[in-house]
Amino acid sequence: MRDANARRILTFPAIRPCESVSPATLLSSLITISNTISSYKTKPFYTNTRPARESLRLVGNILVFLEEIRLDDLTPSCAMLLSLSELHFVFQKLRFLLEDCTRPDARVWMLVRSEKVYNQFRAIFRSISVALDVLPLDSVNVSIELKELMGLVKNQASNSKLVVQPEDGLILEHLRSVLDKLELQMAPDPKILKRVLDYLGISRWSECNKEIKFLDSEIGSERSTSKKSDLDILCSLMGLMIYSRCTVFTVVDCDKTPVSGDGGSCNEFIKSLNVDDFRCPISLEIMSDPVTLTTGHTYDRSSIEKWFGSGNLTCPKTGQKVNGGSLVSNLCIRSIIKQYCLEKGISLAGAVGSNRNQDITHTTVGGSVAAEAAIKMAVEFLADCLVFGTSESKHKATYEIRLLSKSSIFNRACLVEAGVVPSLLDLICVRNPKIQENVIAALLNLSKYSKTKKVLVENGGLELILEVAQNGFKMEAHQHAAGTLFYLSSVDEYRDIIGKIPRSIPVLMELVLDGTDRCKKNALVAILGLLMYPENHWKALAAGVVPLLINQLRSSHQCEDLVTDSLAILATLADNPNGAMLILSCGALDVILDVVGSTTSKASREYCVALLLAMCTNGGTDVVRVLVSNSSLMGPLYSLLTEGSARASKKASSLIRILHEFNEKNASSITRRPFHFKNSL
Repeated sequence: MRDANARRILTFPAIRPCESVSPATLLSSLITISNTISSYKTKPFYTNTRPARESLRLVGNILVFLEEIRLDDLTPSCAMLLSLSELHFVFQKLRFLLEDCTRPDARVWMLVRSEKVYNQFRAIFRSISVALDVLPLDSVNVSIELKELMGLVKNQASNSKLVVQPEDGLILEHLRSVLDKLELQMAPDPKILKRVLDYLGISRWSECNKEIKFLDSEIGSERSTSKKSDLDILCSLMGLMIYSRCTVFTVVDCDKTPVSGDGGSCNEFIKSLNVDDFRCPISLEIMSDPVTLTTGHTYDRSSIEKWFGSGNLTCPKTGQKVNGGSLVSNLCIRSIIKQYCLEKGISLAGAVGSNRNQDITHTTVGGSVAAEAAIKMAVEFLADCLVFGTSESKHKATYEIRLLSKSSIFNRACLVEAGVVPSLLDLICVRNPKIQENVIAALLNLSKYSKTKKVLVENGGLELILEVAQNGFKMEAHQHAAGTLFYLSSVDEYRDIIGKIPRSIPVLMELVLDGTDRCKKNALVAILGLLMYPENHWKALAAGVVPLLINQLRSSHQCEDLVTDSLAILATLADNPNGAMLILSCGALDVILDVVGSTTSKASREYCVALLLAMCTNGGTDVVRVLVSNSSLMGPLYSLLTEGSARASKKASSLIRILHEFNEKNASSITRRPFHFKNSL
């Protein structure tokens, strides 16, 4: 059975059986799908129960009939094949509809869409009636009782009077009244809200959280459509569910440690991925809305639509003619890209150039009036819990803030305006590892919002964050603290302030030495951020950053991202002659030559060339002689001339010129030339 999450809810991508399919195969497949539908008898229906149960009864009776048909005893007529084919098509739609009706994460949405659901059931019942009307019962070798049963089923399907059941209608009215109150900036009636949640079976924090995740996914899908007709109600429902999760449920009944996007080390699958695999072949940007053509190749929707809009009727990769309207959203690739970006700390909005402004706009507003009110009320509730709550409620509040702060700029703005930052700082050093981790993860997420940085610094946050980076209870806390320092170092004034704290760079170096890969990554980018302030260069050199990074690069198990970040720091320090000479004196030349010859990362290669050029400039002919004798260097250099950034291309050109001039001057003393520079150039 298909995974319901592989398609958008309340869509029914049924496929009609091909005309050449054998009757036996068609019947067998129809029996299989009927059995699949019948299996939904054991699953709970929270809304739309009556038509769902009635459809199961109809299919169950039809299944009894299908299992008694003996096609071997006759040659099926065209009418019979048409009837079976139509039933197969209709049953596919019914299966999708039942999948949606029993989804554990879409209960609120299915209630809101009750009228559409009932319309779908009506259409399916009519189609079943038509298919059975075509069925030539007289020519089918089954008992009279089964023939009479089919006549009864046909009449039931034809005469069924489906209307939204009163219970669903009443709860839907309650839900609308709650949303109306939110639009008026008024808190929902707790009793009415509880009645809605109880009716839908949302009795635990985890069940409410599933609804939020589903609605978030639907909002993302809806934004990719042209009409966006459901966007307002989806945002309102998500805001209400967030409010409910924060205020109604007091116990978090799931593992609270891993929170995607702000903690945890990369899993093996994500580690094995290459960011270039996610780039659109047309725009070369990370895809935000991947769609697949009939040729099997995937592109970003905006890019391929521009391609077709320019009059092209072919797949850009294969040259095959394709239908420009047959773009299928690749939800699997989209989900993987999202996970990859979260794990690697990449902003999807920043990664996709064409959608950048649009994506940022989506995160700076609540999505609807009701959603904004719900989030603000939830945040006020959490802010009070941080100050006046019990230890348990403070723990839950820090976790809720951690979740809220990672999802949107609007949430972060609400949290900062509600004054949660000073309260979080008051809790950062409590002797509770879970609270500390939640607090520092929340501060990491909040520090991505510009106004947070000033509040953090003015409330003594720098020393507290450094304390967690150095002495936090868990490695995740160290990791988040380093990440927070990175975001704070994006402000020039704070780079200076952090750099003046004597232990700041040494603490980050300790994390590079002993942390997990993700912790090392955060520490490295924090150091790089501090080096954007020139006064911090000598402090980093004095602290011993260079030998530390050279030893890290010598490590055979170092992941590519850490190599790139280490090289970026060294390249920044090499802009200063003293830094370049210190890097050279630490034996970096051989290490960098090894990296430039083995790396698959264009960024790492560019940093290597910058370092080699700085060493040639400051190290003289001894360095140049080593480079000239290295037979594997010229390939990467020429590659950067055509494929690198403008800056990298310029540095590669300068380095090639230095090597060429040295080779020309010393032609008589070099017994074996590794390169023919004139031919190469």
